[in-house]
Amino acid sequence: MNERGTLTVVTDPYDKSVGDELGKLKADVITISRDAPAHNNANAIVGAQRGDVKQVTGPGEYEIGGVFITGVAMKNAKSEGKQKSTAYAFNFDGLNVVHLGGLSFVPSQSQVDALETVDVLLIPVGGGDGLSAAHASEIISLIEPSIVIPMHYRAEGLKPKENLDTVAKFLKEMGLSDVKTQDSLKITKSQLPDTTQVVLLEVKQ
Repeated sequence: MNERGTLTVVTDPYDKSVGDELGKLKADVITISRDAPAHNNANAIVGAQRGDVKQVTGPGEYEIGGVFITGVAMKNAKSEGKQKSTAYAFNFDGLNVVHLGGLSFVPSQSQVDALETVDVLLIPVGGGDGLSAAHASEIISLIEPSIVIPMHYRAEGLKPKENLDTVAKFLKEMGLSDVKTQDSLKITKSQLPDTTQVVLLEVKQ
């Protein structure tokens, strides 16, 4: 933990080869869902090369700074193991936040069950090497999280090399038309909505 008594986690730091520059970030923990340039650029995190940052790179259970992290293997049985990644569940202060990382297929029921009750779900929605809008919507129906934060989509002003859909396609799939972006999200267990709510976070440039 840092001197403020909080834990900063960076999930799937990406390399500039994907088309955008991440810049230098500070963190206590890095999680990597796939061994690919869009997910595994640990060196972008200050202190990672010196070993000052804890790296979590696969399935397992970890306790770091009062946060319990569970890595759940995601393997697609239909592709003979070629499509695989790790989803991470972060449990702290009674909240279960799940980051699906580089997931590119609809997981099995047993894989979904391993994530347990999901309060906040970060999910790729723009296609490419991640989930399509339709598959993301299907997974949300399976998991039934309180809050959904879409990621891995084409945003205005950014030029990823991967051909991604905009978030509008996902919102349409979810039956939504007007969702305002937010600069950040602060949430406690008692503030969770009764029905699934989509939160759009502002894309930093």
